Amino acid sequence: MSEKPNTSSHLEHPNAALLQSATKGFDYLFSNDLAGARAHFEKGDDPFHLMGLGVCAFLEAALGMETGLMTEATRCLALSEAGARQQMRVTKPRDIKYVSRFSYGLEWEILNADAVVLLGMTHALSESYLGYMQCMYSLNNAHTKFGKLYKTVFPNGLPSTDPISPSKTSHLKTVSHQPSISSLASASSKASAATTTGPSKAMHPTRSGGSFFSRWMGSSAVASTPILPIEQGASDDGPVEDLIVAGTAFGFGLFNLVFSLLPKKIQGVVGLFGFKSDRKLALQALALSASKDDVHGVFAGLVLMTYHGVVLLLSGYQSDEKRLLKEYKAIVDKIEKRYPEGALWILNRAKIMRMAYDAEGAIEVLKEGLKADRKHSFVQADMLLMFELSWTLLSQRRYQEAAEAFMKITEMNSWSHGTYYFIAAGCYISLGNIAKAQELLDAIPELIDKKKMTGKDLPTEVFIKKKLAFYKEKQARTGGDPKKWAECIKISPAEEIGIFWNNHSRISPAIAKQHVDELVKLSPVPVVEPTPLSPTTSFKSAKGGSLKSPILEGLRSLSRRSSSFDVERAGVSPTAETPKDETEKAKYADLDTPDELAIRALLLGVNYRVMGQWELAMKFLNEAFGLKDEVSVSTWVGGVAMFEIVVAELKEMEVRSRRGAKEGTSTKKDEKGPVSEVSSASSSTLSVSVSAASPVTSDAEDEDEDESGNETPVELTPELKARWGDVLNGAMKKLDVALGLAGSNVDLSSRLDSRIAMLKDEVVAKGLMVGVEVK
Repeated sequence: MSEKPNTSSHLEHPNAALLQSATKGFDYLFSNDLAGARAHFEKGDDPFHLMGLGVCAFLEAALGMETGLMTEATRCLALSEAGARQQMRVTKPRDIKYVSRFSYGLEWEILNADAVVLLGMTHALSESYLGYMQCMYSLNNAHTKFGKLYKTVFPNGLPSTDPISPSKTSHLKTVSHQPSISSLASASSKASAATTTGPSKAMHPTRSGGSFFSRWMGSSAVASTPILPIEQGASDDGPVEDLIVAGTAFGFGLFNLVFSLLPKKIQGVVGLFGFKSDRKLALQALALSASKDDVHGVFAGLVLMTYHGVVLLLSGYQSDEKRLLKEYKAIVDKIEKRYPEGALWILNRAKIMRMAYDAEGAIEVLKEGLKADRKHSFVQADMLLMFELSWTLLSQRRYQEAAEAFMKITEMNSWSHGTYYFIAAGCYISLGNIAKAQELLDAIPELIDKKKMTGKDLPTEVFIKKKLAFYKEKQARTGGDPKKWAECIKISPAEEIGIFWNNHSRISPAIAKQHVDELVKLSPVPVVEPTPLSPTTSFKSAKGGSLKSPILEGLRSLSRRSSSFDVERAGVSPTAETPKDETEKAKYADLDTPDELAIRALLLGVNYRVMGQWELAMKFLNEAFGLKDEVSVSTWVGGVAMFEIVVAELKEMEVRSRRGAKEGTSTKKDEKGPVSEVSSASSSTLSVSVSAASPVTSDAEDEDEDESGNETPVELTPELKARWGDVLNGAMKKLDVALGLAGSNVDLSSRLDSRIAMLKDEVVAKGLMVGVEVK
C-alpha cells in the first residue's frame, strides 16, 4: 500500500522563503519606508522581488500621478511579468516532497496576472478615454488569466464568509450561528479550501442575506451563515497557499470592480470582447482577499477603502450610509493595527471622519500625519494626505490655508500644477485678494503646456483652459483692464471645480448658509418663480427645448422688470439697494451670461439641499438644468444639475419617510416632490432654522440602533413603500437623462458617467432595502 503524501507542517513550500523575504519588503513599503522597501527588493532577482520593485514604482505613479514614474512602473512591471512567465514553464522537480493542495507553479501564474493588471491600471491613470481603452486592452489578457485561476482555486464559487480579521488557520468543522470575529478569522483560511475539498457543499455568493461585510463585525445579519465542510487532518495553508487564494480573489475582484466603474461608453466598447462585471461578486472577492495576511490582502483592503471612500464622496446618496461607514472603518482598523505609521491608513482614517461630518477632526488627523518629525516619509502617499487636507480645508471655507495647501502639492509632485494653481486662485478670489489670484491665473497656461500626460491635456486642464478664455472674454466685453481680468470673476473657480469633487456634500448647514449668503448678493438678484417647475416637469423637458429662466429673460429684455427674490423666505440677509433702472442693472450685473447664472443656480441648489431647504434646492437645481441649452462653455451643467436633482429627491425622501414612519405621518406626492403632511410648502420651515453643525441630509438623522450598533429597520407603510417606488424608478429615468447629457465633448464627462453608475447602484440597493422593484 502506498504511503499517503506527507503534508506535515514541518515541510515548507520550495518558494515560501522567497515569498516571505519579499513580504518583508512590503512591510517596509506599507510603513512609509519606500527607500527601505526598494533596498530590500533589490536584493533578489526572482519574480517576487521584481514584483516588489514594480509595485513600488506603480504606487509612486498612481499616488503621485507622475508621468515619469508611470514609465518606470511600466518597465518594472514588464520585467516582473516576463520573469513570472518564465517560471511558469519550469516543471516541478522530482525531489520536492512538499505537497500542496494547489498545482505546482500556480503562484507564478498569480504573479504574472498581477503584473498584467497593474500594467493596465497604469494606463488608466490618465483618466482619459484613450487611457481607459489602453487599460482594457491590457486587462483583456488578465481577464482570461484570472478567469482560469478563479475556476481552479474556487471551482464552486467563493466561500460565503467574508471575515476581515487576519486568517489564522485551525481545524474547525463548522462555522456556528452568529460567530465571533475570532472564530471567523480561524475559519477564513479553511473557507477557501472548502471550495476545493468539498465541492458538494461549497456555496456561490447569493443576492439574499445581509451585507457580506457584516460578519466582519459579528453582526446579527449572519443568521444564514452556512456550514463550511473542513477536511479532517488537512494541513494548514502556508504563505504560498495564502498567496494563491488571496491573489486570485484580489485579481478577480479588482478586475471586476474596475470594469464596473468604467464609464458606460467604454464598457459598451469592451463588452464586444465578452467582458462582464459583477460588482457585488467583485467586492466579495476583495473582502475574502483582505481577510488574508498575504500582501494581496493589504492591497485588497486598500482597494476596498478607496472604493468605499469614492462611493461616500461621489455617489451623492447612499442607500445605507451608516453601514458603509462601519464597513469602511472596519477595514481601516484592521490594516492600521498592522501598519500604524502608514500614510495610506492615516489618509483613510481622516476620510472616514470627513464623511461622518467631522471635518475639523479630519483636518487634525491629516496635519498630524504630515508632521516633519516622522520616522519615515513616503512622498507620494504624503501628497495624498496634503490633497485630502486641501479639499477639506476648502470645504470648511478656510481659504487661506486651502490655497497654501494646494500650492504645497506642487512641491510634492508634477501632476497638473495648473489645476492646483487654478484652485488656489479661486481661494484668493474668495478672500478678495484679486492681485494674488491674477498672478496664479497668469501662470497657468505655461504650466499646462509644459507638462502633458500622453501628449494631451488632462480633462481637468481642458476645463481650465476654457474657463480662462471665458474670463478674458468677459473682461474684454465689459471694458475692463485686459491685464486684470481676474476682476470679472465673481464665482470662485475653486467652488465651481469643487462641484465635480462633490465638495459641498459633507459640509454643515452653517457653512452652506455662508455660501448662499454670498451667492445671492451677486447681481442680478436670484429670482424664485411663484409657481416653480417641478422635478417631473424638468425631466420631461430634458429631451427637447430649454426651461425658461426668469433671470435670463431679464437679461434679454432689459425693459422688463423682474420680480425680486424673497430674501426673508430664503433665509438670507437683504443686500444693498440695486439700481432701479433695468438697463443699468443689466449693464453692471456681476453675472451677465447664462453660464454664470447656471453655475450660481447649481451651487445654490446644492447648498440649499445641505441646509434641508428642499423646495428652494429643487427650484435652483431646475433653474440650472433649464439653462443647459443657453450655456456656451459650461456644457456640463445640464447633466450635473439633473444628477443633483436626483440626489436631492432621494435625500428628501429618506428624511421624510423616516420621519413619517416613526411619527405616523405620511408623505404625499405633489408638484414639489415628497413633502410631509405635517410641513406644508408654505410653512415657515423654509427659513434657516437648522442647527449650525448637524447635517440635515445625513443618514444619521433620526436613526435608532440595536445593542450591537446596527440600524434598526423602520417599518414602512404601504403608502411609503409606493412612494419610494415612484422616487426610485423616477431616479433611474432621470439618471439616464443625465447620462445622455454627458457626451464625450462635455468637460469631465467621464467623471459624471462614473458617478451616475455609482448612484444607480445605490438606487437599486435602496429598492431591495425597502422592498420595491426598481426597473
